[in-house]
Amino acid sequence: MWNLSLNKICKLKMYNFSTCNAMPCRNFLWPMIPQARLEIQKERVVCHTRVQRNVNLEKLQNGYLFPEISMHELQHIRKYPDAKLINLGIGDTTEPIPDIVAVSMAEYAHALSTVEGYRGYGAEQGNKALRKAIAETLYKDVQVKDSEVFVSDGSQCDITRLQLLLGSNVTMAVQDPSFPAYIDTSVIIGQAGDFEEKSGKFGNIEYMNCGPQNNFFPDLAKTRRTDIIFFCSPNNPTGQAATRQQLEELVKFAKENGSIIIFDSAYAVYVTDDSPRSIFEIPGAKEVAIEVSSFSKFAGFTGVRLGWTVVPEELCFSNGFPVINDFNRIVCTCFNGASNISQAGGLACLSSEGFMAVCSVVNYYKENAKILLETLASLGLKVYGGENAPYVWVHFPGSKSWDVFDYILEKTHIITVPGSGFGPGGEEFLRMSTFGHRETILEASKRLKNLFS
Repeated sequence: MWNLSLNKICKLKMYNFSTCNAMPCRNFLWPMIPQARLEIQKERVVCHTRVQRNVNLEKLQNGYLFPEISMHELQHIRKYPDAKLINLGIGDTTEPIPDIVAVSMAEYAHALSTVEGYRGYGAEQGNKALRKAIAETLYKDVQVKDSEVFVSDGSQCDITRLQLLLGSNVTMAVQDPSFPAYIDTSVIIGQAGDFEEKSGKFGNIEYMNCGPQNNFFPDLAKTRRTDIIFFCSPNNPTGQAATRQQLEELVKFAKENGSIIIFDSAYAVYVTDDSPRSIFEIPGAKEVAIEVSSFSKFAGFTGVRLGWTVVPEELCFSNGFPVINDFNRIVCTCFNGASNISQAGGLACLSSEGFMAVCSVVNYYKENAKILLETLASLGLKVYGGENAPYVWVHFPGSKSWDVFDYILEKTHIITVPGSGFGPGGEEFLRMSTFGHRETILEASKRLKNLFS
């Protein structure tokens, strides 16, 4: 509750925001008007309800990784307002969406202004034509049915829906390091147990170490049995893609233990060698795996928002009940379907012409990765990834990853991501994204050469 008029503060400080008294404006002014910040703090009245905070949310460590990175970026901009900052941190796409895709979305949006073209709610599971196109274009060799494809607003949202499907009583394993959403959603849903300061781990989560020492694949003989195994390939953050033999071992391990693999294939389109792009390329995987994926890094849809999840009909719970039935219920209860406009774009991406166009953009990012990978390797740094993913994973032995992050930011004005943000196994590493305009990647390479030469 705020008793102080923000309009009054704005006028005192010569800011003409006379009509602005909403919270977004306060958030905008907060870093800009120190006196206003001080006065608002003094006038703030703390109100209490009788509702207890979710105890699971209290267990989350610090903030979510990428907003934390953004805060460091803002602080650096305030310190060096004239610096030309380069962001190799948050993996956000930078190149324009191909014309054929953008036009399809624009035409669909314009048609909504006509009686003939207007559409309201669609099927929660997604546009049937898009579901069919995903199955036939991306899974044509593994016989995924369109009825097994659930279109969504992105794979990260689907990870949360899958956690809701599975509930708080399951045990889970993750690669270490891994994408933070797997662990954070596990904490929120109540699976993770207590955080152990000494180890930097949650007690009920099995952390499967995946580093250079084991070719970025866990020693399954030493991995305890869990109900759920989150596995990302090509991996974020390490950029490593699991081999066919490794995924065969993983599927066998899941079958022997009665576990379910949640396979994140968001970067599958970046695979350049013979590594599998889908877990369903492995015989028997449909009996033990769910796959989540996304148009974000595949088609530049980070802001458009579109993804999908494949739940095979063969996959069942311990009582024999089909998992797909429960996931369908979760989707129908918690989701009204992806944007029709986004789905029109997704359908265009999977047309023959559209697919060639989006793959051309992917190849652009692959070339960026090659440039950055060769630059870092030439400096004598040990670098991984970059060949099957848009990330390079750089090792700084004996160093704290946040210290290296701060050092590079201070000396070069380049944002990276500290590896420890992806789990204890990421300590001593930095992740660098290769999403960016070519001139940006070249400039970043030049600055890094100057720093480490």
